[in-house]
Amino acid sequence: MSTLTDPTFSSIRYLPTNEAYDRWAAVYDTDGNFLQALDTIELKELFPRFLRSIRSPTPWRIVDLGCGTGRNTTLLLTVPDIEEVIALDSSKGMLEVARSRLQQKVDGAGSLNIEPGRTVPNLRLEVFDMLVSPSPPPSAQQADGVISTLVVEHVPLSTFFAHISQMLRPGGVLLLTNMHAHMGGISQAGFVDAETGEKIRPTSYAHTVADVLAEAKRWGLEVEEAGEAGEGEAGVTERVVDENMVEKLGPRSRKWVGVTCWFGGLFRKRVN
Repeated sequence: MSTLTDPTFSSIRYLPTNEAYDRWAAVYDTDGNFLQALDTIELKELFPRFLRSIRSPTPWRIVDLGCGTGRNTTLLLTVPDIEEVIALDSSKGMLEVARSRLQQKVDGAGSLNIEPGRTVPNLRLEVFDMLVSPSPPPSAQQADGVISTLVVEHVPLSTFFAHISQMLRPGGVLLLTNMHAHMGGISQAGFVDAETGEKIRPTSYAHTVADVLAEAKRWGLEVEEAGEAGEGEAGVTERVVDENMVEKLGPRSRKWVGVTCWFGGLFRKRVN
């Protein structure tokens, strides 16, 4: 369990998302971010559902949109049916951390738990800012699946789903997670810069689950309801932090007990 508590800060400074994450990159994985820890726990069930939901023939091309430091890109590199992983992020600082982290994993493939004789998927890391680019890079189009975790908080829903729609092939699947609006109405992503003592916050939106579902549908993506994703699983999960979770999530999660902090689900692009 993390022993980190909320650090004190002298003031709050709002920065463009790219710049904020460039500065956050060096400590992003070590500053006790409980929402990231919660996301990792929830993905233990959601990620396998995502893989089971992909219907296109293997091998697959998968996009990690907003890959950050490569936390989930590492998962993708372990999947036998994936041939190509396209990892995109708007922050050069986060991509630098991801590139170093993933290269170490690829060079020592044993750490990825890859079966002997199986090759690691081709990996491409690219700078991509959906706020300024009208379309995704060609390498990220006609994808069989897209994974995007804790990203859409920083992007207008219309912009996000416009790009998802361009990335996925018909029938392709999106795995989406995000900070819940219950938490987003109280706080937002950010960190304390150790050099300046400032609380750095990027642009954030408190998207509701209902708004996400509605905007996804407008762009041709339908949530995977119970029975479609297999084994009777629900489409969108909303997670409330409770006392029993604090030990795993760390002390910074304690003040969020009783608050719905996370949601996640699968969406399929219509075939028509």
